[in-house]
Amino acid sequence: MKLPATAVGATTRVDVVRIRVGPERWGEPMTGDVTARWEGAEASGTLALIGKFPTAQQNLCGFAPGWGVRAYGADPAAPPLFEAAFCYGCDEAWLWGPAVPQGLGRQLFDSDSPNAQYLLLRFREAAGMIGP
Repeated sequence: MKLPATAVGATTRVDVVRIRVGPERWGEPMTGDVTARWEGAEASGTLALIGKFPTAQQNLCGFAPGWGVRAYGADPAAPPLFEAAFCYGCDEAWLWGPAVPQGLGRQLFDSDSPNAQYLLLRFREAAGMIGP
């Protein structure tokens, strides 16, 4: 998967969002609880992992993402550099925000790949859905 390189380099924090509703249209905000805040090496490692997602053919499900990330720069009061919502049903990711160039807004990823499954496990762990 391709992420906006300049934004990835400027990211200091990634918030994990358990999406409850939408977005119904590309570019609308995700709504849901922030289940984790990953900073520094953990944030950059997460984005590197996403960048390694292989592409896939789309499955039809109507885009119902369950998880997303918001990438922030050094200024904690600034809006996100970009947001990404992942649908593990149709293997599609939507990216939007001021740092997302044309052509990266909608991408397909292989949700069954080891990297995508590992990130899904980390999302679930962060939300307390796995563990003691």
